[in-house]
Amino acid sequence: MTEWQALRGLVEGELRLSGEPGYAQDRMPRNQRFAANRPAAFLTAAHAGDVAAAVDWARTASVPLAVRGGGHSYAGYCVSTGLVLDLRNLVGVRFDPDTGLVTVGGGTPMKTVYAALRPYDVTIPLGNSDTVGIGGLTLGGGVTSISRAHGLTCDALVSTDVVLADATMVTASAREHQDLFWACRGGGGGNFGVNTSFTFQTRPAPAGSTCLVLWPRPCAVEVLAAAQEIMRTAPDGFSARIGIARSPGGDTVVSMVGHHLGPAAQLRDLIAPACAVAPPVRADIEDRNFWDAATYLHHSSAGGAFAVKTRCTPHAIDDAGLATLVRAVDKWPGSENPDGAGAALFAWGGAISRVPVADTAFPHRDTRFLLSLDTSWTQADSPETVRANLKWLSALHAESGEFAPDASYVNFTDPDLADWRRAYYGTNADRLAEVKRRYDPDRFFAFPQAV
Repeated sequence: MTEWQALRGLVEGELRLSGEPGYAQDRMPRNQRFAANRPAAFLTAAHAGDVAAAVDWARTASVPLAVRGGGHSYAGYCVSTGLVLDLRNLVGVRFDPDTGLVTVGGGTPMKTVYAALRPYDVTIPLGNSDTVGIGGLTLGGGVTSISRAHGLTCDALVSTDVVLADATMVTASAREHQDLFWACRGGGGGNFGVNTSFTFQTRPAPAGSTCLVLWPRPCAVEVLAAAQEIMRTAPDGFSARIGIARSPGGDTVVSMVGHHLGPAAQLRDLIAPACAVAPPVRADIEDRNFWDAATYLHHSSAGGAFAVKTRCTPHAIDDAGLATLVRAVDKWPGSENPDGAGAALFAWGGAISRVPVADTAFPHRDTRFLLSLDTSWTQADSPETVRANLKWLSALHAESGEFAPDASYVNFTDPDLADWRRAYYGTNADRLAEVKRRYDPDRFFAFPQAV
């Protein structure tokens, strides 16, 4: 009996080896930058018992293991050369109307969570893509369109069930395994165990409004400066993504996409200073219930390959820095991917900043804006085009160090980041290392940027 046959006999889930039906589709990560990665096998766990059995088998057999929930790891860490433990069947949402608590399976995608909570008109801070998994979102912190008002996804976490490196199953909460619970709120996915379920405290889902406003390139710096000032003084109920972007063959476009937990009339007043700088070429501002707003704000992508670099800044970027971003986007080398490239400022603050840094593993509580720099390409693009895109992105990230600190958001994982420990975890890095030594002393859960 081979080792893989032995694993098949231990689990109820489906194991797929190279060449078997389903393998080719399963092995492809969402970020096709890492399409060449070829794991030895995929196991779709049927339940938490399968997860424990797979961890125990992989540790005993010295087979590298990667955990995949939604498969959205920007760095492709959800696919290894050994066994990929696929959590897609660990789905399900159980809501208790008496306590307001919701328990979500560790592999549940956003679309399923939204659909399950909508009949009760309650929510937690959730991601804006149907296929993002609850595990990666929560474990990396989880900044969403309502986080300025309701905090991070991990701030709503009450407890989580975890399969540890020794295959034991524990529940981490404020009452038991408190240090593991602390680490699971911002310490990054895949570091301390396999999280098979999460329990959150919900809140009522508030009605509000959304905006999508676009401006042309000539007024970019002035509009971006005005938009930053708007977000500096905005009420917590208003969150926005301010950006500049280019698509293949197109001009640079300035955008402001926002979610306001209040009426559209208030939202128009809030963004009026940016519109006064220059008339927008498009301004969609509408009242929406919470669920329609979430649908409107859902992110769509052409797919393909991409790379992202981030910086977390506690202050607005000055005009010189904004001009640097605009000039760089103008000079994007181009590709065949319709997603193009750009720079975005996600407004943080509000409820995010009111949680002390030491209370959770998420370290960027003083961040005013997340600066996200991205580029994309397709498998049809030449190697020269890919190299030009990555060189462009690295140069822009380095240049932006003149006006934004070396701090990065772990959920926008950057496999090329040098000092990633401090960039991702800041002052919490040493404590995370201590938790790792306690729960995974042999570093079974390992990948290039594992704690």
